[in-house]
Amino acid sequence: MHPESQLRIDLAAAFRWAARLGLHEGIANHFSVATNAAGSQFLLNPVGAHFSRIRARDLLLLNTAESATLEGENAPDPTAWNLHAELHQRVPHARCILHTHMKYATTLCCLQDFVFLMLDQNACRFYGRIAYDRNYAGMALDASEGARVAQLLGADKSVLFMGNHGVIVVAPTVAQALDELCYLEKAAELQVLALSTGRPLALVPEAVARLACSQWNDYPTRFSELHLQAVKNILDHEASDYAL
Repeated sequence: MHPESQLRIDLAAAFRWAARLGLHEGIANHFSVATNAAGSQFLLNPVGAHFSRIRARDLLLLNTAESATLEGENAPDPTAWNLHAELHQRVPHARCILHTHMKYATTLCCLQDFVFLMLDQNACRFYGRIAYDRNYAGMALDASEGARVAQLLGADKSVLFMGNHGVIVVAPTVAQALDELCYLEKAAELQVLALSTGRPLALVPEAVARLACSQWNDYPTRFSELHLQAVKNILDHEASDYAL
């Protein structure tokens, strides 16, 4: 299968699964994946497409070198363009970018000076890998916003907590990005529940959190790839039109 064709199928599966898990906002939020080494070409969801209905063939193939990209009937959402076009080119490990306002992670983004807690094994996966943007200034309608966000992520962060807004997850593949998005929301849900009890929290010691993170990264199976394949197996059985 042609690489772009496979990327289309994988990203469409990510949209469908995000919808099933309630990580979406209907036709809002954006997922993308780069199709060339420079990150100057990438696939993105079209304006007005509901996450639960996106198909592989629906995805827009965009090129940052085309000056008329934001014009015409197939123009992308401007906030998506300003973020994703810059991140794909400025952050080498951001081959796939998933931006959501998913409920529990966004709840944490709305707590003053919040830092993601090393509270359970899933949280430890993100030890040292989260950046924070605490300066919400409205929608990303300015072309400079993508460059600013790219600088926050830098070379070693894969998650951005956007204050009063939502989260961005970046990864080298669709499989890794989707896997991280799912586990991030699970860990965030647990933190919201634990904080709601008002009881003292039993945090994982820093050294143990660091160890668990490295164990996640060096896990002996291709965990994220297996996860995405399991998702596609379910969709192939129940909603196979995602791959069309």
